[in-house]
Amino acid sequence: MKEGFAKIGWAETHMKVLEKVREEFRKEKPLEGFTVGMALHVEAKTAVLVKTLVEGGAEVVITGCNPMSTQDDVAEALREMGIACYAKRGMCVDEYYEALKNVILAEPDIVIDDGADLIFLLHGEMEGYAEKIKGASEETTTGVVRLRAMERDGILKFPVIAVNDAYTKYLFDNRYGTGQSAIDGVLRSTNMLIAGKNVVVAGYGWCGRGIAIRARGLGANVTVTEVDEVRALEAVMDGFRVTTMDRAAEYGDIFITATGNRDVIREEHIEKMKDGAILANAGHFNVEIDLNALERMAKNVREVRKYVTEYDLGNKRVYLLAEGRLVNLVAADGHPIEVMDMSFANQALAARYIAESWEKLENKVYRMPDELDRKVARIKLETMGIEIDRMSEEQIRYLSDWRCGT
Repeated sequence: MKEGFAKIGWAETHMKVLEKVREEFRKEKPLEGFTVGMALHVEAKTAVLVKTLVEGGAEVVITGCNPMSTQDDVAEALREMGIACYAKRGMCVDEYYEALKNVILAEPDIVIDDGADLIFLLHGEMEGYAEKIKGASEETTTGVVRLRAMERDGILKFPVIAVNDAYTKYLFDNRYGTGQSAIDGVLRSTNMLIAGKNVVVAGYGWCGRGIAIRARGLGANVTVTEVDEVRALEAVMDGFRVTTMDRAAEYGDIFITATGNRDVIREEHIEKMKDGAILANAGHFNVEIDLNALERMAKNVREVRKYVTEYDLGNKRVYLLAEGRLVNLVAADGHPIEVMDMSFANQALAARYIAESWEKLENKVYRMPDELDRKVARIKLETMGIEIDRMSEEQIRYLSDWRCGT
């Protein structure tokens, strides 16, 4: 069996929630007559989502949402299945945007995006195609932030479901998925021991806290940097050292950014780092580490291992992983299968919701409907063989009646 198909088959075996959704889609064909345009990380779990949408009757067109995250064997397998797939690994910026444009040229009715680059094009250079869009869904925190800004500015041209904001997405995908997979990317690319290292995690959102927890679990001394007072306080209460990047730069061995913002690690920080410091990014875009500063400071640049670039600064060396892009997807296989099972079940159900409800939706960013979010949790528990309690009618009345007290 070809490697791409083998990867997809392995993922399929462990995506039990999406399997249940696919069974519904196969019977009911909720996406019949709809074209779904996708910009996601093209790897095995994504291919299982594609197959689910096709079972629901959709025509699917897909490309990558990051120039370095595509697994070419999976992309080729999708093409052999008859899916229009424009993704390939290592695209330059022009090729990346050309592929996004090709998805838009297929005139999709529904868009599934990760990072909002596809949606952004539909509000700029390709805005003529936006009229046909019934709605979209967004996978990641970075994309939702961009889309809420577009809504705030009054320019959003179609409704968007913030799949990222579903509890069964961010509480699991962002925390456990990013936590495990980011550390996996660091381990695979460096083959270094985490125990005893000073690991600096920039950002204590759900992704950052997942990374911090996993690094501590491997024996690291973990420092968190933050700009949000409440999150910083939470990190302190969770037992992590909290300080500024300026101070952490002096002693950190491994730095992992997960903020969604730009220039989190800058020239003044790099200047203070020790010889051998390792820089990695787990945020969606490659802007969290100032790559221009690194290039400017370096006397010599060379690849010393796959996905490890050495920057010789004259008096020391620092090492950048995965070109500053998503370390978990460039240097590893992305989030664990069982985590993406829930995330992509949400995406499939969001596509169905848009197909059935788009006429009632305004041009704004919506949370994932609670009943669908809970449906994913319910199916996940069932597939794990876990039963939970149910409230009695008396308990339901007690919680809803203000007259009940002591």
